[in-house]
Order: sequence, then structure tokens, then C-alpha cells
Amino acid sequence: MTKDLFDLGGRVAIVTGSTKGIGRAIAEGLAAHGAKVVVSSRKAAACDQVAAAINAADGAGEAVAIPCNVSHRPELQALVTATREHWGQIDILVCNAAVNPYFGSSLEIGDDAFAKTLDVNILSNHWLCQLVVPEMAERGRGAVIVVSSIGGLKGSSLLGAYAISKAADMQLVRNLAVEFGPRGVRANCIAPGLVRTDFARALWQNEAILDRYTATSPLRRIGEPEEIAGAAVYLASDASSFMVGQTLVLDGGVTIRE
Repeated sequence: MTKDLFDLGGRVAIVTGSTKGIGRAIAEGLAAHGAKVVVSSRKAAACDQVAAAINAADGAGEAVAIPCNVSHRPELQALVTATREHWGQIDILVCNAAVNPYFGSSLEIGDDAFAKTLDVNILSNHWLCQLVVPEMAERGRGAVIVVSSIGGLKGSSLLGAYAISKAADMQLVRNLAVEFGPRGVRANCIAPGLVRTDFARALWQNEAILDRYTATSPLRRIGEPEEIAGAAVYLASDASSFMVGQTLVLDGGVTIRE
């Protein structure tokens, strides 16, 4: 029985923002455990490249590329429609795509940057859930995973709007859990700490920030994208069948420090 807990064979997963960093690692991890994965981001060429790499690997799953700009609802609808046409249904939804166009005091962020942060990091996830969750509820089974951040758990002097959006993502899965848990849909968050991705480059390439972060981390280092993928496999699989509405923190222990 234990052997099959993480088996995703036959399940279809959409992973947004999955051509690099954490999103790509999650797509590869799900496919390695048997899932049929939709690789999606704004650039078609990048999607094709990652899907081809997954299909060429030794994993039990497979991948298809379906480009999408998550900030446009018609493109999200097209993503969902194309997935259903290709594989029939959607069993796993991973909302990973996010933006952080501003780095600095929350009193100085412009309205456009603030709105963009909330639109991409919250509204697009809400839209996708509206498009996918009813199908899952009708079948009585499904897993929604939102990639949040430990920024949503504490205040920030440099990432204010981003932190607000990530806290809202945690509430989004709690709401989904209460409403759709009784119908077999499990929604949970992953909250990574600082991970070595292009998205977080401004943080880990800043020596002062990196030194301060690693000095307070019990593991004395930042994370790697592949270290987040296992959490997504867990939340997508039967191994987490009794977990819903929760935020799983993977931060090297930073948030447990004084």
C-alpha cells in the first residue's frame, strides 16, 4: 500500500509558470510519478522545450505544452479547454505562476505595479479555480495546489504587495477547502522560503540579504527548486488524502527562529 501512495498514474495536471524554477521542478516531479502534465507559461518555445525534456526522460508520465498568459482570463479558459480536449479531464491544478514587479517600500509602489501583483498572484488563481474546481467536485476528487510564500506569513519592508498577495493565496485554499472539501476536492498551499530561482534572483544575489537569510536558517542555506517538487507530489497524491486547507512551509527553518 505504501508503495502506491505517491502514484499519480492516469492523473492529469496543469502547472502554470512551469518552464523554469519551482514550476518546472514541480512539473518534472509530477510526471516522474506518472502524471500527464500540461507545461504552461507565456512563451510557447519555452513550453515546448520543457515538455520535450519531460517526454524524453525516464519518468512514467508525459507532458504537453499549452502556452498561456495567466493574467488574461480568455487564455486561462483556452488552457483549460485545450487540456480537456487533449486528455479529457483535470485532476491536479498547480497555480505557480506569479509576479513581483516592485522591490521596495510599500508606500512608494505605484498603482499599476500593485494591481498587477494582485491580479496575477491572486485573481488568476481564483479564475483558474472557477474553471477547474467544479469539474473536480462533480467527479468527487481533485487536488488544487497554490504556490504561496513565507512572505505571506510575516511583514516585509521590501516585498509588501507580494506578501499581501501570498497571504491571500493561503486564504483562497482555506475557502476552497471549506466549500469543496465535502465534495472530495483538496486545496492546499506550499509556502517556500528563499529558493535559488530566476524569480528570486534579486534576493539571493544580494550578498547582504543572502548572508542574513542563511545566518538565521537552521540549515544555513537557501533552497533549490527540486526541494519544493516533493511537496507538490505529496499534495497531489493519495499520500496527503487527509490534508486540506493547509499551508505547507518549506523554508529551511527560517520561520521557526526568534
